[in-house]
Amino acid sequence: MVYRFRVILDTAEDVFRDIEILKTDTLEDLHNSIVQAFGFDGSEMASFYISDDEWNQGEEIHQFDMSGADNDIRLMNETALDSVLSEDQTKLLYVYDFFNMWTFMVELAQIAEVEEGRDYPNLMFVHGQIPSNAPDKEFKAEGDPEADENFNDDFDVDDYDSFSFDENWN
Repeated sequence: MVYRFRVILDTAEDVFRDIEILKTDTLEDLHNSIVQAFGFDGSEMASFYISDDEWNQGEEIHQFDMSGADNDIRLMNETALDSVLSEDQTKLLYVYDFFNMWTFMVELAQIAEVEEGRDYPNLMFVHGQIPSNAPDKEFKAEGDPEADENFNDDFDVDDYDSFSFDENWN
């Protein structure tokens, strides 16, 4: 079987690529296909994140094990597409280059039969030009009204010299 993906760059302009790849290929194969389809050189780190229907970030699937320990982390080259994607689980987030945060929404659009004579992975369709710089990302933590109320402890943060030692160093 073949998985057909729409890979959408998270930007104001419509920029996406449609890619088909064998369902038994790995997330590393999909990573390489995305890198090539969008014209990156592939020299930056990347990760996939399992996502829900609202595109919330879930479990990370790493490109490399940089933990230095025997952690149970999932790696792209060891994770087959069909082990994380199905008709019920169709969405992944993909982040390329953690300094620039190129962020993509990857959606399994169709599961189809292999076409004889076609090479996979296959770039099926290209729409839009990738901008020269990654779109700005604004990350906000959800507010905790109780914490916000307790944050103001009547300290004059501009006058640290008047704090006692314990106030300066907790």
